[in-house]
Amino acid sequence: MADGYLRHIRACNVFDRDGFRPLRIAGQDVGLVRHDTADTLCRLGRGIFQTAEDGRLALAAGLASAVERTQAVQAVLARAAEAGHIPPHHGESYAVVMRWGEPPLLTVDRAHAAVLGIPAFGLHVNGYVYADGETQIWLARRAADRPVSPGKLDNLVGGGQPAHLTLEENLRKEGAEEASLTAEDCAKARPVGAVSYIMAVDAGLRRDVLFLYDLPLEPGFTPVNTDGEVDAFVRQPMAAVAARVRDTDDFKFNVNLVLIDFLIRHGFIRPDDPGYLDLVRGLHR
Repeated sequence: MADGYLRHIRACNVFDRDGFRPLRIAGQDVGLVRHDTADTLCRLGRGIFQTAEDGRLALAAGLASAVERTQAVQAVLARAAEAGHIPPHHGESYAVVMRWGEPPLLTVDRAHAAVLGIPAFGLHVNGYVYADGETQIWLARRAADRPVSPGKLDNLVGGGQPAHLTLEENLRKEGAEEASLTAEDCAKARPVGAVSYIMAVDAGLRRDVLFLYDLPLEPGFTPVNTDGEVDAFVRQPMAAVAARVRDTDDFKFNVNLVLIDFLIRHGFIRPDDPGYLDLVRGLHR
């Protein structure tokens, strides 16, 4: 049984460390950049990005403030995107930090978090009800025009963490946009931990941390999407969701991890099950 779940964790934790160069900002190694991308940034951003004596990609020491770093780095990344070397801007800013809660060293566009290989944060909400004598989980079908995992199944609510919002503010924003959750609904969401993974992608490296919430809902609740990111919602028993995670690739890649965590915490996957500790450890890379 465990192998069916573990394959998703393994798929989200595949990268070759030798293919990346550390990115140093203000004396801290905060990112991991592909060698070809690092060369491009040095070429397009002379005086901003440089190769240090130890081989690291380093941001110029003269950029002393977060505002100066943000302006300089975003200008270089914009040139790289315009030339087609990296993805175009998404339009949402992420904080560049080594650890959650620290003051940001700078901010970058969401699309370029993987380019720089920086830790990126988001939140996911497990919406569920207790009905007909069992726990049932709300799932969202991603719209066909989504750039990532179109048509795949998703959590009721999920999204990246913008630099200018608190988690609670982002929960209310994403909840309203994706499922028409009210502020009162969101206030019932309980923070239950986080999952993390490190995954090589075309743009570079995803080093994602997803803060998790459990949201009990009334059986009569029906989610309604307002931002066009969801085609449909479906509510399924926990056992059916577990089988779907274990046996299929129906879900967006990182949603599998969120649901495995839910199944562990709600006692569906139990300590006596083979591979239990491998799953627990694998969710926190």
